[in-house]
Amino acid sequence: MNTALLVMDYQNGIVERLGTDEGLAAATAAVSAARERRIPVLFVRVAFRPGAPEAAATNKMFGGMPSRMAQQAPDATEIHPAFGAGDDDIVVTKLRVSAFAGSDLEVLLRGLDVRDLVLCGIATSGVVLSTVRQAADLDFGLTVLSDACVDSDPEVHRVLLEKVFPRQADVVTTAEWTASLG
Repeated sequence: MNTALLVMDYQNGIVERLGTDEGLAAATAAVSAARERRIPVLFVRVAFRPGAPEAAATNKMFGGMPSRMAQQAPDATEIHPAFGAGDDDIVVTKLRVSAFAGSDLEVLLRGLDVRDLVLCGIATSGVVLSTVRQAADLDFGLTVLSDACVDSDPEVHRVLLEKVFPRQADVVTTAEWTASLG
């Protein structure tokens, strides 16, 4: 099988601020299904060096990161414990919104001979959107797990899942994806 599951930004600080119980449950179910079928699971997180020298002051999203880092919990960038991330799981650290930006994700996927990606994450309008676009441009086959994606804006979430993503990805629930695995 040439498929990998990307679980994006399901890290403590983001789950605490933006996550939902339903999204976390769907994402953990997807991870369990992938593990049972020996589908590689790659957890993607956003994290910076101390002082966030990678975050330019001109960047609207990340420019204030140095001051925000001083206020966050020490484990804010760690993968949420609900996933029980193990030694067989790969953790990718990114420096921007897309899972590919500033990370070694593409090299890892090529090394694993992955051609198809299954995506879930927080936020639908952030990491999921940016990663769908970039992965499509890199010619990966794409599936988005609708119930394992979360966004703070329900209308933006709906439009992306119903109108934007279907142009480049199959959009299914975690249960539908799991059933398709046989």
